[in-house]
Formats: sequence, C-alpha cells, structure tokens
Amino acid sequence: MFGLICALSLALQYLAEPANYAFENSTELVGVYAYKDFNAEVLIQNNGPGTIQKVIKVIPKDIGNRKCPAVVVPYYFPEAMLGTDLSTGVEISGYEEVEMMLHLVKRGFICISAESYHLTYCRESVRARDDFSRWKEASGALLRDYPQWCGIGKMVADTRLLIDLLESDSRVKKNRIGIAGHSLGGKIAFYTGCLDSRIKVILASDFGLLWTQSNWESQWYWGTKLEDLETRGFENVDLWEFSGFRPFCLIAGESDNDESYRSLSDRIRKTGGSSFRNLQFVNHATGHRPPWHVLEQGYVFLEKYLK
Repeated sequence: MFGLICALSLALQYLAEPANYAFENSTELVGVYAYKDFNAEVLIQNNGPGTIQKVIKVIPKDIGNRKCPAVVVPYYFPEAMLGTDLSTGVEISGYEEVEMMLHLVKRGFICISAESYHLTYCRESVRARDDFSRWKEASGALLRDYPQWCGIGKMVADTRLLIDLLESDSRVKKNRIGIAGHSLGGKIAFYTGCLDSRIKVILASDFGLLWTQSNWESQWYWGTKLEDLETRGFENVDLWEFSGFRPFCLIAGESDNDESYRSLSDRIRKTGGSSFRNLQFVNHATGHRPPWHVLEQGYVFLEKYLK
C-alpha cells in the first residue's frame, strides 16, 4: 500500500502545474455564430505564460433564463467536435461518428472545447494543424521550458481552464458539469475528470486505459517519466480510485477491451465493491470509433448524473 501511495504521489507531482507557470487567466469573446439548434461563441483564452487557446462554446437555442448542465469536450481541435468550421461554414469531414459537442448540445447541454497544446504551444509552426509532427515539436518545447512537467499534465491544465469558463457562465448549472472525449480526447477527459472535483461524471471512448493499450510513452503524453511510474507500479486506475471512483463510462472498441474492464472492476473489488454503481462499460469491439447506439449509451450515462 505504501508503494502505491508513493507511486500516486509521484504521478501527481509530474501532473501538477510548475511553480513558474504563472499567467493572467483572461478571456476575450471574438465571434458569435447562429445555427438551427444552437449558438456558438468563439473565445480567445490565455492558457499559459505568453500563449493562448481558441475556445468554442455552444449553447442550446432559446434557453432563455434557464440554467443548463454542461459538458467539457476535449479533442485535437474544437471544430472537429462540431463538424463545421465556424468561420467558413464548411463541413469538416472525418469526424462524423464522434462529433460529441454537436450531439450533446442537441441534447440540451452547454458544451465547450479548445485547441490542444500542439496548436497553442508552437503557434508559429508552419506545419499543418493535423500534422502529428507538431505534437513532437510542441512537447519538446514544453519540456525545455518545464522539464519537471509532462504533456498530459499540460492538457489537463488547459482543460481545467475550460471548467473555469463554465463556472463563470451564468447560464451553466455549476454543480452539473461533466466531461466527454474520444481517443486523445478520452485521455484528457479521464485525467481531468479524475483530478478535478468540479467534474461530476466522465465519459471516455477508446483511449487505452492500460499502458500497453496506447502510446502513453510518447513525448506529448508522459514521455520518459512513464518508466518511473511503471517501475513504481502506478496505473491509470489509481487516478480513478484517487477521484473516489467518480462516475465513469468507458466505451471500448479497439484500444480498450475487456482487459480494461478487468482492471477497473478488480480495483473496485479490492476496495469493497460498492463503487460498481459508478462504472458503466460498453465494448462494441468494432474498431476505434463507436457506433451511434453505443455513443448514445454514454450520453444517457452523462444525463443520469447531470440532468
């Protein structure tokens, strides 16, 4: 038990914002767009010393004075979660099955998403937005500036800023905020949801809970720090226990599988078994992207805790 506590302590140390990471948390509204089912607000938010992130917040149409529950939807870039480039109105192809922000705003949630740090930490990069070499470029710069930190910690820090924005929005039910993500967005959703008590429920799709199921050793996630964590026996399920077994729906399909569920359920049993009510697991086993009927089960799980 002492060894696990030490391992968790080390992980939390790596994830924590560095002491020299101070900046003014300010936001500017730069655009508003009207659609049939929702209105979209585009904001520019300071997300570090000298850096900014573009944020998209979507609000259900005609909510009047009613307060709504909210969901944070992290991903590579926010437009993908809507399927539309707001500035041009052009549809973005390739994300049709996982446009979580679009799906959820139509179900009555205020939703928010932002650029990931591969876009914000090397904004001067000439590489295309979807060029994955930007991740290596940005994470290298991050580690040079903050060698004690890690990429997944930076993603959590940026995502917590979105929770700040929801909490300060008079249209949001502040005690009804959840988080949902697919793939890399699922990683961010799981980590942020476990580490930030303002999140009431987590939905994560096929992110690879176990170290062997995904590229956690990549520089833009844990990098070489992962070896230290593995040596000490740290597992991602430790974070879920640290959260008090926050309500969690895991959608498996390719990266995640039944082994992911065994890791979660074994931990619940070791702690008495009472937290099974907080876990929903769906393994569609049809590939990386979930079919609609499976995603809908995840949305119903969110609604159970937020509506």
